[in-house]
Amino acid sequence: MSHSSFLAAAPRRRLWPLFIPLGLVVLLAIAWTALWLYASGRAETEIAAWRAAERQAGRLQNCASQSIAGYPFRIEVRCGGASFELKGTPTLQLKLPVVLAAVQVYDPKLLISEFSGPLEIAEPGRQPAAILDWTLGQASVRGLPSEFERASLVLDAATVRDPSTAGDGIVFRAQRLELHGRQASGSSADNPVVETVLRLNAAVADKLHPLAAKPIDAEIATVLRGVNDISPKPWPVLFKEWQARNGQLEIIKARVSQDDVIAVGAGTLKLTARGGLDGNLQVTVVGIEKLLKMFDIERMMSEGQIGATLSALDRLIPGLGGIARQNAAPGLVAALGQKTVLEGKPAVAFPVRFNDGTVFLGPFQVGVVPPAF
Repeated sequence: MSHSSFLAAAPRRRLWPLFIPLGLVVLLAIAWTALWLYASGRAETEIAAWRAAERQAGRLQNCASQSIAGYPFRIEVRCGGASFELKGTPTLQLKLPVVLAAVQVYDPKLLISEFSGPLEIAEPGRQPAAILDWTLGQASVRGLPSEFERASLVLDAATVRDPSTAGDGIVFRAQRLELHGRQASGSSADNPVVETVLRLNAAVADKLHPLAAKPIDAEIATVLRGVNDISPKPWPVLFKEWQARNGQLEIIKARVSQDDVIAVGAGTLKLTARGGLDGNLQVTVVGIEKLLKMFDIERMMSEGQIGATLSALDRLIPGLGGIARQNAAPGLVAALGQKTVLEGKPAVAFPVRFNDGTVFLGPFQVGVVPPAF
């Protein structure tokens, strides 16, 4: 058989099977693109419906410009010139330069956002009352569009500035601020139980109180009960409604440290019918002597119940009360509690009691908290 006859008799290879994988990829890309376009259109519809619902609740949302991107795996909504208005007494308006929110197409219940500062807080038509800024601001919410599950807020190098004050006007700053919240398992949407954790790293607020002039680290875990209405209202009204629902704040664990002073506490607080703070905390302190001076408890105790006893000493022997005032307060407060160890250091554990706004260390009154309404 000749060479040409052999070639003619050889079967030809079919090339079309080679195009099947490529065709499947093209079809998948077309289907995915259609899904993304549908999801992006649905996102615009959901945003419009959310804004309408918020407007009815007295919370006005707006963007000077809005765009949707993120193809192929994300739906990204960029809001430029974001504004958020809370109707109430007073009405507050919040403004941000840019907010970027994103969800994964395959996980639409998780919303992640990043926002650029500064955040201006003001009454409409007035100069800002406070300006918040940060180097990195992020937030996440799980549960959209269904019921809320959890949310987080993280700010790096956060500052709060009061434009009305002299100088730079910074009244608060922290290396990092974190706030996490979630609905406790088993609680219902009409009567939610909210678990929260607040963390502060190197927080300073010297213009608010001399006690906060040095950096403070804090972590406070709480359970909040009785909050089922977050519509815009004046704070006194919100507190009064919370008290009527028998709301309470359970502090699971609070740890605050500043230099070599460490305080750890837990307990439950609520409000009385007249708005006074009520409840009990069990506190353990390392460096209680410094804490007494920081809170000026020595002076408050000398002016209160203990002060009456010391004045009687003065009447008995002139000058004796003054000597006792200089040395009695730390020993008396330490005697109210029990010596213990906290984080490997000597400490004192003692109760702090709030009775309708009046603050007691054991049986001794040391201060009064103004009513919330």
